[in-house]
Amino acid sequence: MALLHSRGLVVVFGAFFAALAGAVVLGGVLPADTAVRAELLAWMSPTVLDVMRIVNYGGDWRVLLPATVLLVLVFERARARWWIWIALMIAAPITEGLLKLAIGRPRPESASFGFPSGHVTAAAAFAGAVLYLSGALAPAPRRLVRAVAIVGVILVGFARVMLRAHWPSDVLGGFALGLGLAAAAAMLASSRHPREPS
Repeated sequence: MALLHSRGLVVVFGAFFAALAGAVVLGGVLPADTAVRAELLAWMSPTVLDVMRIVNYGGDWRVLLPATVLLVLVFERARARWWIWIALMIAAPITEGLLKLAIGRPRPESASFGFPSGHVTAAAAFAGAVLYLSGALAPAPRRLVRAVAIVGVILVGFARVMLRAHWPSDVLGGFALGLGLAAAAAMLASSRHPREPS
């Protein structure tokens, strides 16, 4: 069964994002934000900081743009409807940017807006595309590719907090938004074209 293509997942991720965004709008910094952030920052050392700076590129457009092109080249399912995956990776930062302006919560150490995390939204959208498209692979490589995608987006989330760029709830919002957008893209990609035989 293909992942991330049901309306149910779109609804679940959308509802989680809406609930979290509502809590952020009403409460500002959430009670767990400060505690979780302090715990993660306590793990920091010069080595961990260097690693997190590298991991952080996993949510940067300079990595995700060529990675998306590679995705379209590698997966036949992506080539069949390539415009959906390109549109996903364009829609993710646009949607995140508009929501940042609408919600308006500052970052932990900056007045610029931080909810949801842009790096995490983009990384989660890409990871969601990988989860769906890798469904065509044989079981062993599929498990490996999906594990790398999941671990990668989680690490980007840790990096954003540990590099002092975001609150943990910014990261959770990015996960929900990116995966919700990927689920919507997968739903579109899995729907049959009207002229295709059923």
